[in-house]
Amino acid sequence: MAIQVNIAEAKAKLSALIEAAERGEEVIIARNGEPVARINALKARARRRPGLLRDVYGWTGPAPPFEAFAPEPDHVDAADRPIDPRRFSED
Repeated sequence: MAIQVNIAEAKAKLSALIEAAERGEEVIIARNGEPVARINALKARARRRPGLLRDVYGWTGPAPPFEAFAPEPDHVDAADRPIDPRRFSED
C-alpha cells in the first residue's frame, strides 16, 4: 500500500515516513496532488566481519619489532646521564 503525502505534511512527518519506507511501504510525496518524489529504503550496507585482517593477511597479533626503530645503545646510555652544556657552547 502506497502512502501519499503533500510536501508540508512530509516535512512535518519525515521521520515517520522514513520508518515506513524502511518497513517496505511505498512513500510518495506530492505537490498540489501531483506525485513528485518517492522515498525508498536503501539496502543495508554489509557490516565488516571482525577478523578480516587475520583472514586476508594471516595477521594474528602485534606486528613484529622493526629493528630500524630500535634505539642505539649509545643513545640509551646517554639518556640516563645529564647533558653537558659545554658540549654545545660555541667558545
